[in-house]
Amino acid sequence: MAEVNHSTVSEFVLLGLCDSWGLQIFFFISVLVLYLFIVLGNIFIVILVTTDSNLHSPMYFLLANLSFVDLLLSSVTTPKMITDLLKESKTISFGGCMCQILFVHFAGGCEMVLLVAMAYDRYISICKPLHYTSIMSQRRCIWLVMISWTIGFIHSMSQLVVIVDLPFCGPRVVNSFFCDIPLVIELACIDSYSLGILMNSESGVLAMTCFIVLLVSYTYILLTVCHHSKSGVSKALSTCTAHIMVVVLFFGPCILIYVWPLNITSVDKFLAVFYSVFTPLLNPAIYTFRNKEIKFSLRRFKSQYVGSRWNL
Repeated sequence: MAEVNHSTVSEFVLLGLCDSWGLQIFFFISVLVLYLFIVLGNIFIVILVTTDSNLHSPMYFLLANLSFVDLLLSSVTTPKMITDLLKESKTISFGGCMCQILFVHFAGGCEMVLLVAMAYDRYISICKPLHYTSIMSQRRCIWLVMISWTIGFIHSMSQLVVIVDLPFCGPRVVNSFFCDIPLVIELACIDSYSLGILMNSESGVLAMTCFIVLLVSYTYILLTVCHHSKSGVSKALSTCTAHIMVVVLFFGPCILIYVWPLNITSVDKFLAVFYSVFTPLLNPAIYTFRNKEIKFSLRRFKSQYVGSRWNL
C-alpha cells in the first residue's frame, strides 16, 4: 500500500498552446509584449498610488492591492509559458507544478475577495457618502486586504493538500501551458472523477459566491441612486462600469473552467490565457483610462518627475 501511494512522477510534460512552430513564435512575441505591459502597468499603478498623496484613499489603496495580486497571478504562469514557446520539450518538475497550483489559486482567491471589497467601498461611497470616512477607515481597509489574503491562502492550501498526496505513477502529460487542478487530477493513478468534481466545486463555490455578491451589490447601488436621484444615475453608472467590466472579465473564465467546464481543449486553453494574461493587463488599463483622478495623477507624475529630469 505504501508503494501505491508514493508518487513516481518527478516531472510533468506540458503540451503548450499549439504544435505549429510558426504559431509558437507568434505567441512568443505577442505574450512577451503583453507580459511587459502587465508588469509595467501594474507596478506603475502601485507606485502612483503610493507616491501621490491625492490617491491616498480607500478606493486606490484597494486598487493598488489588486494590481499587486494581478502581477502575482500573471507571473506564476506567464514567464514559463513564454520560455516554453521557444522549447521543443516543455517540462515542469513535480514541485514546480504544485507551486503553480498553489500560487494560481492563492492569487485567484485573493482577487475575488478584493473585488468584493472594492464593491463594498463603492457601495459606501455612493449610498452612504456622509459616513464614508468613518466606515472606510485605514484600519478597515487593511482588514479587508488581510481577509482577502487569508481566504486566498486557505483556498489554495485546501486545494494543494489534496493534490500533493495523490499517487502519480503513470501518465504525466498536461494538455495546457501550466498545471491546473482539473488537468493534473486526471493524471492520478486512482479513479479521480468524484475528486475532480469535489475540487472544482470548492473553487466554483468561492467564484460563484463572490460573483453573486458583486452582482447584487452593484444592482443595489444603481437602484439606490435611481430611487434618490435620477440625475445621479449616469455618474453612478460611470463609476461602477469599470468595476463591472473587471468582474465580468475575471469571473467569466473562472466560471467556465470550474463551474460549467466545457471540456473543449482549445477553449480551455484560450480561457486559461485570458485568465492569466489578458485580465491582469485589462485591469490597469480599464481603471487608468476611465478614471479622471488617475489621469490627473499621471499628469502630475509626468510634470514632477519626468519633466524635472528632462530639464536637468
